[in-house]
Amino acid sequence: MSGVPQRTLLLWCPDWPVLAAEIVDGVPATDPVVVLHANRVVACSERARAEGIRRGLRRREAQGRCPHLTVVDHDPGRDARAFEPVVAAVEEVVAGVEVIRPGACATAARGPSRYLGGEEAAAERIVEHVAQSCAVESQVGIADGVFAAGLAAREGRIVAPGGTREFLATRPVEALGRPALADLLRRLGVRTLGDFAALPAGDVLARFGFDGALAHRLAGGRDDRPLAVRQPPADLIVTADYDEPVDRVDAAAFAARTLAELLHERLAGYGLACTRLGIEAVTAHGQELHRVWRHDGLLTAAAIADRVRWQLDGWLTGSNGRGGTRPARPTAGIVRLRLVPDGVLAQAGLQPGLWGETGAERERAHRALSRVQGILGPEAVVTAVLGGGRSPADQVRLVPWGDERVPARPGPPPLPPASPAAAPPVPAGSVRGVTPSRPAAGAAPGAASAPVVVPPGGRAGRRAGRGRAMAEPPWPGRIPPPSPAVVLPAPLAADVRDAAGEPVVVSARLAVSAAPARLTVGDGRPAEITGWAGPWPVDERWWAPAEARRRARFQVCLADGAALLLAVEGGQWLVEAIYD
Repeated sequence: MSGVPQRTLLLWCPDWPVLAAEIVDGVPATDPVVVLHANRVVACSERARAEGIRRGLRRREAQGRCPHLTVVDHDPGRDARAFEPVVAAVEEVVAGVEVIRPGACATAARGPSRYLGGEEAAAERIVEHVAQSCAVESQVGIADGVFAAGLAAREGRIVAPGGTREFLATRPVEALGRPALADLLRRLGVRTLGDFAALPAGDVLARFGFDGALAHRLAGGRDDRPLAVRQPPADLIVTADYDEPVDRVDAAAFAARTLAELLHERLAGYGLACTRLGIEAVTAHGQELHRVWRHDGLLTAAAIADRVRWQLDGWLTGSNGRGGTRPARPTAGIVRLRLVPDGVLAQAGLQPGLWGETGAERERAHRALSRVQGILGPEAVVTAVLGGGRSPADQVRLVPWGDERVPARPGPPPLPPASPAAAPPVPAGSVRGVTPSRPAAGAAPGAASAPVVVPPGGRAGRRAGRGRAMAEPPWPGRIPPPSPAVVLPAPLAADVRDAAGEPVVVSARLAVSAAPARLTVGDGRPAEITGWAGPWPVDERWWAPAEARRRARFQVCLADGAALLLAVEGGQWLVEAIYD
């Protein structure tokens, strides 16, 4: 971090969160208004300051000072959206604008000052243009570095070149924007930025760490961070208005092809392509329709046209409102159609498949499923996503076709493999029991041994042995690998008996009354159990009696080679899944 700080021009809009609330939500900024975050004031209007309200006050104290106060919740998204026209107005005068935060943006001062006749003339021109274009009051500060320019903007001041250090020296340490550091510095007797900058840099780094060292450089006027200029967003949305409402599928197909080609040409002009496409339509009666389409690859002109045609076909041929399964069709024809590209990226920015581009078979399947979604809605076609869960049935989640296939609860980073003899840790939270040391197949109840999984055949047993050396799964009490091949949609009632023909019972302390010997599923014939493992207890949501569930699970091998996952809950045995 060496070099001379860049001469910076910074535009600052006072009380921007309040102005954004007025622009977006219509809250009068001329009234006493405060913006709250975490029950504290983060911004207030001029009328509110006249009533004695300051930043950092609690809500109750602020309302005590001004009973007729208007309270607005802090919304960073609202502030950013409202500030976008201001940035666009600045970009009409100067190039290379960096948004510092909603309400403040900066640019290099050299270009505007040379083009507009000096730094003062450039500042006046920018402030005047923002006021005329956006009806927003602003102030400009110019100094060496972004930090000093931001402080200068609060006074509407232009600091002479080389005078930034003297300008900063008299400012209080609170100007650094680091409350914890400022409080510590004041308790140490350091009250101004000049006092802080006079400290040796090595001592500051040793005492306050890296962030303190960065603040020390700012206090000394050595802010040499280069500006990260913003690229103005390209206007990629295409719109078509129709004098005659489009209510026929053939006319809609022609409109879709024309508009799709226009969008593709506009994207290609910027060297871009999109992976998601927003289709918006407005009918003659003012009804607004909207749908977003996703695609695995880059949408070509033909692919865009197909999706627009399918969507218009789905809207125009919807149900007539007499109980059909399709959504109701619009009450009038379409008079406006807009295509909004989303997921925009460079045409060379998508990784192709292992064997090249997507195959024709997969593309046809995707087109067919997407067309069904356009007619029946996105929830009509779903795909399975594996996620977290303690039972096999909990690990599958259905998401609409084309949506991101993200697990509902990703697990933490893998832990190092545990020793086979080490007992698993007791989990906290919703599970009060985990997989204990399991008895080997045919062992007496209560006999402890190393963890064992008993699916059918030696190959699965070897896979289970490898699974034993894997990291602890992210869900405590989860069934160990390998996973069952078939998960039953509804568990089947079963009966488990010991060698003497007595029912096998699992006590509250997980003591098995006898080794399982025979299994009967429903009304079927009894089958001999040749191997078993368990019990594995799960006590879920024990803090909510209405939702609590307590059960123990077993894995069993049968004489015919089949392997099942059993659960006993409330004294009833159930078959939950089948191993391959």
